[in-house]
Amino acid sequence: MIRWVLLVAIIVRANMASAQQTVDSLRAFYIQEFPNDFFIWPVLKHRSLSFEVSDRDDGKQSVSFRPNSTASAGFGFYIFEIGFEVTFAIPLNEQQKQIFGESKTRDLQINVLTKSWGLDLYHQKYSGFYKNDLRVGGIIDGPNRPDIDTRNFGISGFYVFNNKKFSLRSSYNYAERQLKSKGSFIAYGTINSFKLGADSALLSATVRAGFDEGSDFEDIRCTTLSIAPGYSYNFILKKFFVNGTLTIGPAHHWVYYQQENGNEHYDVSFNATSTIRLAAGYNSDRVFGGIGYVIQSRLLTFEDIRFENASSTFKILVGYRFKEKGLLTKRAWDFIPFLKGS
Repeated sequence: MIRWVLLVAIIVRANMASAQQTVDSLRAFYIQEFPNDFFIWPVLKHRSLSFEVSDRDDGKQSVSFRPNSTASAGFGFYIFEIGFEVTFAIPLNEQQKQIFGESKTRDLQINVLTKSWGLDLYHQKYSGFYKNDLRVGGIIDGPNRPDIDTRNFGISGFYVFNNKKFSLRSSYNYAERQLKSKGSFIAYGTINSFKLGADSALLSATVRAGFDEGSDFEDIRCTTLSIAPGYSYNFILKKFFVNGTLTIGPAHHWVYYQQENGNEHYDVSFNATSTIRLAAGYNSDRVFGGIGYVIQSRLLTFEDIRFENASSTFKILVGYRFKEKGLLTKRAWDFIPFLKGS
């Protein structure tokens, strides 16, 4: 009996190994990996957190608020099969401060992007915004609002179904290179918390004349839970690529807001959340580079108001791959075993 159990175990293990080799062979036909290289790249990055208030029935009645945040520059590394970037803010010039005011920002983000899944953890704290009146052609309308404080934090995750023929990270962290044009459906989920506070109503009495009920709020808090399907596609032309990714789906919002007169309200809203990723660049055996843009937005409604907040990242980079030696040949799963096989 024991011999038969051992024989079955050997056959099962052999079949699993054969299946794994078939999968790896299939993936190698579409995706090139760089298992013996580490990467380094200079990067220019700009992150932002903005929000917009509009009338629920009249989209033309809309006012957006944006921070006067600066870009940052630094370097990125891909080492131990993990990519990370270190950047430092570029100072604003005085003329820009006079026009848009000055924003204080604290922005922390951690991204994990593997062959089959991705994870984003973020914490943003912005204070100081300028008003962009979209009702009159996007005029920068003073005074600026240094009293507005926002906080945005959460976690987002997604799964790439066609991960044997399609590589999302080939377009965003260049850990791989996709060889043929292919796409994949994506499942995306997020838990997010957004908080905004101000010393007075966001919209002045003059502006509120064009809005209906609910436009006199000065504080708002929202917790969002969402699951969204999506699709991503890499168009490949030799060593050049263009990627487009869109996810959109329903979202459940728990909302709290306080009016200027001190009245507090609690509400539940069912609306939408979306994520857009765009990238284009060049990816060869040694040299790589390109531009990337990611924006995640959340829309909710209460009374006669539509409120939308969005966090975005834009970056430009150029990098080079070097052969690994010594300690650099180690992998993340040598230190964190559960990462193996992801």
